[in-house]
Amino acid sequence: MPGLPLPRWPNPDGTYPPGPGPQVRDHAQLLQLVGLGRACAVSPESCRAQLHGDLAAVPVLDAPKVTTVIAWPPHSRSRAVADLVRTATHLQ
Repeated sequence: MPGLPLPRWPNPDGTYPPGPGPQVRDHAQLLQLVGLGRACAVSPESCRAQLHGDLAAVPVLDAPKVTTVIAWPPHSRSRAVADLVRTATHLQ
C-alpha cells in the first residue's frame, strides 16, 4: 500500500532498526497497527484466520517462496518443539 510504512521488528539485542515504520513486538500488535492505518504488512497465508472484520488480506501471487527453518538445542525434550517439527514435516 503506497504511503504506509512497514513495521520494524526488534533485533536479537532488543534494539529496533532505524526507519519510518512503527515498532512492533508481536503479531497482535502488528494487526492492531494495520487496523489503525499506521502500517501495512506482508504475512503468511496462515495468518488470514486471525484477521478481524476491519482488515483484509490480498494474496501476493508473484511473491517468492519463503523457506522456514526450525532450530532447537540437541538436548531439548520439549513436547511443543517435537509437535511443531512433526507437523512441519507433514506439511512438506
